[in-house]
Amino acid sequence: MHRFLSLLLFVQAHALKKVLVTGAGGRTGKLVFEQLKADSNYKPVGLARSGKAQKALKAVGASDDEVCVADIADEKSLAAAMAGCDAVVLCTSAVPAIKPLSLMKTMATKVLPFVKTSRPAFKFPKNGTPEEVDWFGAKKQIDAAKTAGVKQFVFVSSMGGTNPDNFLNSIGRRKDGSGGDILLWKRKAERYLVESGVPYTIIHPGGLVDEDGSKRELVVGVNDEIMKNPEFSSGGTRSV
Repeated sequence: MHRFLSLLLFVQAHALKKVLVTGAGGRTGKLVFEQLKADSNYKPVGLARSGKAQKALKAVGASDDEVCVADIADEKSLAAAMAGCDAVVLCTSAVPAIKPLSLMKTMATKVLPFVKTSRPAFKFPKNGTPEEVDWFGAKKQIDAAKTAGVKQFVFVSSMGGTNPDNFLNSIGRRKDGSGGDILLWKRKAERYLVESGVPYTIIHPGGLVDEDGSKRELVVGVNDEIMKNPEFSSGGTRSV
C-alpha cells in the first residue's frame, strides 16, 4: 500500500502544490491525504461528504481549512472545491453493503448442514451505485477539474477493467442484469479522462492491503496483462 502511495505522489511532484483528494474519508483516500500532508511540498485538501468522513479526516490531523464538505454529484460545490487546486487525486468509489438476510443465511450454513451453502449478497445504497459514483461522479470531477485549470488529475481506479466477467462486476447486479459493473464504469470514466485534454495519471492497483510498506515487491503492467500471469493468482509476497 505505502509503495503504491509513494508512486502516486511521485507523479509530477515538481509541479504540484495544492491537491484536492476526493473520497478522502475512505480508506485509500485517507492514506493519500496523510501522505500528502506529511510532505511539505503539498497542501492537501480532503473532500468529504458525510459527517463520518469529516471525522475520519480530523482524526488523522486535518485542520478545518484542509477539509472541504461537498458532494461529487453537486457540480457547483465541486467547482468551488477545485478552485485554485494544482492537482486532483480521485479516490471515490461505489461501496457495496451486505444484505442482512443473505448474511444470516450464510451464517446458518455453518451450523445447519441441511441449509444449502450460499455466499453473502451485496447491494449499493441509493444514489451510490457504480454508474452514479464511478461514471457520472467521476465524469463530473473531470469536467470540474478541466474548468478549474487543474494541472494534473490522478485517477485511482482498479485492475480488472478490461474483463467484463471479473467477479467485482457481479456485485450488486440485479436479476434483470442492471446494476453492478463497477470496473466497467470505472473504465468508461478513464476513457473520458484520456479524451478530456486534462493532464492525467491513471493507476490500476490490485488488492490493497493494510500492511507496512517495503515488504512486497511492486510489479507493474498495463491493461491487465499482469493478471494473465499465474504467478499472481495465489497472492504471495508480490503486489501489482
